[in-house]
Amino acid sequence: MSSTTWTMNRDAAEPEVESIPGDRARRWVDYHHRFAAPSTYVYEFVWDVTAPARGPFCTDVDGNVLLDFTSHVGASPLGYNHPAVVDALDDLGAVSPGKIAGQDFYASAGWPPENPDRPAPSQLMDRLVDRTAHYDMDTVFLSNSGAEAVENAIKICYQDGGHRGVTFDGGFHGRTLGALSLNRSKSAHRRGYPSVPGVMSVPYCHCTGRCSCGWRTDGPGGNVLADRLHPDRGSLDPDEVAFVVLEPVQGEGGYRPPSDEFVADIAAIGNRHDVAIIADEIQSGLGRTGEFWAIDHTPIQPDVVTAAKGLRVGATVSRTDVFPEETDRLSSTWGAGDLTAALEGAVTLDVIREEGLVANAVDRGQQFRELLADDAPDDVVDVRGRGLMLGVEFGSQARRDAVVDAAFDRGLLVLGCGHQTVRVLPPLDVTSREIDLGARILCEAIAASSTRTVS
Repeated sequence: MSSTTWTMNRDAAEPEVESIPGDRARRWVDYHHRFAAPSTYVYEFVWDVTAPARGPFCTDVDGNVLLDFTSHVGASPLGYNHPAVVDALDDLGAVSPGKIAGQDFYASAGWPPENPDRPAPSQLMDRLVDRTAHYDMDTVFLSNSGAEAVENAIKICYQDGGHRGVTFDGGFHGRTLGALSLNRSKSAHRRGYPSVPGVMSVPYCHCTGRCSCGWRTDGPGGNVLADRLHPDRGSLDPDEVAFVVLEPVQGEGGYRPPSDEFVADIAAIGNRHDVAIIADEIQSGLGRTGEFWAIDHTPIQPDVVTAAKGLRVGATVSRTDVFPEETDRLSSTWGAGDLTAALEGAVTLDVIREEGLVANAVDRGQQFRELLADDAPDDVVDVRGRGLMLGVEFGSQARRDAVVDAAFDRGLLVLGCGHQTVRVLPPLDVTSREIDLGARILCEAIAASSTRTVS
């Protein structure tokens, strides 16, 4: 890592934008898209990895300094160049191959295996088991991505019996074909692709007060899923249901925390019918919501937890009895084999614990919500979320997009989600000053964009 990355004073840094995107960024983007398949690119923002960057602050190829409140869609929970991560990477040094065939070989980065000089995939799995011990989980399968983590989660649940799955309206679980079959957030994700058969969707209740989403019913179970599973009047045999998969806070679906009644219902259904519950923590996990796992906010006892993004690898975590005994049922060339990513993931977990960042997420998230409640214009429909997984909802998609663009013009990076919501994802170690700064810029962007929004 170049020493220039440490020249930024995080305590005094502020966004500085001359022209964005600048000439260099436009040229880089044009070059990139000569080769890149069409996909979701939000900004013409090109991070200069050789330029100063620290915490939520980074520099683009034109020299603009930006405040990044996206955390790379939650995949960089410590922001840019956290000293503990950089020091660990420097200490490891460059090795080749940096990825090994991790389902066939093992890798050591020191001795002894319980506490080596530097963590490797084995130690990352140890940390994940420790973080899920309160759910009696003791086994991990590592993979490359969140979608693979979900794929393996549904595979091991099918292995345990049943051929049906339950997902929720607004849910998003990945872009491989199995994970796509679970998605209910945008039609573009699934349109024209075949689906795994037997997956049914029901409402995801985030209602406050009287339920209006269709989850609560006057039927025998009091909710739509319990009604369908009812032994006398239901239309679905519980023995056929292999899993229920949910995001403890929906991400792509609009940063929607569930209602208390909803999660109590899911917990009761899982217990009553012995249906496996998969908690998709790919965006909400690792302390983002003010608990280490967002499912910890609820009475649900998950059978499987999936993690990725900030972990740098995909992880499917469960109990030994849920995983198949046959060794050929789960495997991957690069499973458990990315040495650098495993090192980053393990150090990230250590930093979150050692620096008290779960508690910081609670405090800074409350600070942000209070600032927006005090200063945001009247056309902000809702400010919601848990911890530092925050959503600001507007009255239309056009209004939301105008706010995202206006914030970018001012050097603040935020992203859209759902139909008309801005998601705000500062790094977990964000400071009070940085929250003040980001909230002020976002409020300025909301006010400035109101005059140019087309409904």
